[in-house]
Amino acid sequence: MGFLAEELNARLENARVDKISQPDSDMLILHLRAGGVSSRLLLCATPGYARLHLTEKNYENPPQAPMFCMLARKHLLGGRLLRVEQLFSDRLILLTFSSLDEMGDPRETLMYFEAMGKHCNLTMVQDGRILDSLRHVTLEMSRVRQMLPGLPFVMPPRQDKLSLQDITAENIFARMEGYDGLLERFLFHHVAGLGALTAQELAFRLTGHLEARVVDYDKQNLSTETAKLLHHLPALYQPALLYQEENLPKEVLPFPFLSQDSALQKPVGTLSLGVETLYFERDLRNRFAQRASGLRRAITQAIERAEKKLAILEEDSLTQEQLEALRIKGELLTASLHRVPKGVKAITLDDYYTGGTLLVELDETLSPAQNAQRYFKKYKKAHTARKLAGDQKEKALLDIRQLEEALYFLEDATSSQEISEIRSALSDSGLLRRETGAKAKRRDKPSQPLKTVSDQGFVIQIGRNSTQNEALLKSAAMDDLWLHAKDIPGSHVIISSAGKQAPMETILLAAKLACYYSKARGAQTQVDYTKRRFVKKTPGGGPGLVHYTGEKSLLVSMSAQEIEKLTLN
Repeated sequence: MGFLAEELNARLENARVDKISQPDSDMLILHLRAGGVSSRLLLCATPGYARLHLTEKNYENPPQAPMFCMLARKHLLGGRLLRVEQLFSDRLILLTFSSLDEMGDPRETLMYFEAMGKHCNLTMVQDGRILDSLRHVTLEMSRVRQMLPGLPFVMPPRQDKLSLQDITAENIFARMEGYDGLLERFLFHHVAGLGALTAQELAFRLTGHLEARVVDYDKQNLSTETAKLLHHLPALYQPALLYQEENLPKEVLPFPFLSQDSALQKPVGTLSLGVETLYFERDLRNRFAQRASGLRRAITQAIERAEKKLAILEEDSLTQEQLEALRIKGELLTASLHRVPKGVKAITLDDYYTGGTLLVELDETLSPAQNAQRYFKKYKKAHTARKLAGDQKEKALLDIRQLEEALYFLEDATSSQEISEIRSALSDSGLLRRETGAKAKRRDKPSQPLKTVSDQGFVIQIGRNSTQNEALLKSAAMDDLWLHAKDIPGSHVIISSAGKQAPMETILLAAKLACYYSKARGAQTQVDYTKRRFVKKTPGGGPGLVHYTGEKSLLVSMSAQEIEKLTLN
C-alpha cells in the first residue's frame, strides 16, 4: 500500500474536506477538493474487502447518517487533509487532517486505516485519544488492544520488518545470514510493504527462478542486489491489473510482473482505479449475497413453520367419515333410548342407514339421553373445528405459495432494491417480521418491471417480484392480456393491447417470457393467458396471488440464447 499512499498523497495533499458520507457500516467516503479538482476517497474496512482508493462509483446512503459519520463531519468538514502516509506496516495508513475547533483554534485529527484481515478498522484520534472507530473492540474481544471512544489509541503491534528507509545491504545480510529457505518467503517476512505476490516477483527478478532458495546463492551478493532492487522500486511504478483466465481481475500490480503471463496483465491509469476495478463488483456481489442469504434463510424457516402448522392441522382434524360417525351414533341412540340400559359401556344398535348393526361406546356414568347429547356435542364441536381447520389450512397453503414464490423471485433478484421489495411484501403479509430502525424508514424508489416491444408493436411487461406483479395488475387495462406459467411461481406478464387485438405472434412471445421468468426457467411448461378483467386477487392472499377464469393455454419453452436477442429494459 506504500505506492498507493504516495499516489493518494500526491493527488490529495492539502485537499479541503467538502462532504462526508457513510453508505455502509464499514465504509466511509470523503469528498475532497484540491487544485480545483473534486475527488472522492473511499475507505472500506470490510474483512476480506478492505481497501483505500479514489472512487467514481455511486453509493446509496442511508436516510440517517450513522454516528461515526456524524462525528467525522463535526471534526473534519471544512478542514484540510494534510497528508496520506504509510506507517511501519504495509497495512497501516495514516491520514492527517487540520481543522478549526469551536473556539476557532487549529486542531489536528488523525485517521488510522488498518487493513489487517479480521482486525480491519478505521479510527479517528485527537490528542492521542480515540474519538470513535468503525469497529468497537471491547475488553472481552481483546485484552491487548481495545478500540472504544475515550480510550488512548494504541498502535497495532509492530512487525519485525525492515522499512524501505531501513533497507541496506548490511541490514538484509544480517537477517539473511541464518536463513536458507525460499527467497520469496524471506522477502515477505522481512521487508515491510510487500505482499506475497510482490515478494515472489522480486525473488524472480533477483534470480530468474520462482522457487529460488537463499542457500543456493552467495548471500553477500544476494543482499547487495536485493537492496538495489528495493531502492529501485519507485522507478518501476506502472500500475497494472492481473487478470484470471476468465477475464476477471485477480490482483492489482504496482508495476508489470515478469513472473506472470504478460497477456493477462493490462495497464491501468492509477492504483486507485485498479483497486476499484478489482474490488467494486466483488464487494457489491458479496454485500448483495449477504442480504439475499439472510432473507433466503428467513423465508426457508417461514416455509418450514407453515408446513409444520399444516401437518398438525391435517393430523388433528377429523375426516368427513369420522364426523358423520359421531352424528349417526347420536341419532341411533336417540331412536333407541328405550333399549339402552343404564350403566353399560357399549351397546350394539340396529343401523337403519346401512341395514346392519353398529357398536356404540357409552359413558356409564351418563343416562342414554345424555350419551346421545354427548355425541351430538362432539359432532358439532368437531364440525366447527374442521371448518376452522379448513380455513387455517387454506391460509397455510396460501402462505406457503407466497413464500415459495418469494423464494423464486429472490433467486432471480438482480438488485438490492428488489430484495427489499421481496422482504417488504412478506412483512406486509405478516410472514416475516418488519425491519426496524433506519432500514424500516427507508423509502426507496420502486424498482421497475422488465419491458420489451414485440415485432408487431405491442408493449410487453414482466414483473420481477410480487410487488411488481401487483403493480402491473393494478395498472393494466381490463382488455390487456395477462399471462402466467401454470401452477408454479413466476412473473405476471402483461400485453398492453391499447384497445387492439394482440396477434398470436405477440402472445407467443409473451408466453415464452412468462415461461422463462418462472420456476420452469425456460423449460417447456404450460402458460395460461386471459384478459385482465378475468384475473382476480385471491382473498386472503399476499401481493401478486390471483385466480383467473376464461383462460387459454400454450405449451412453450425459451432458451437463454433467445432472451439475449431481445431488448429488455
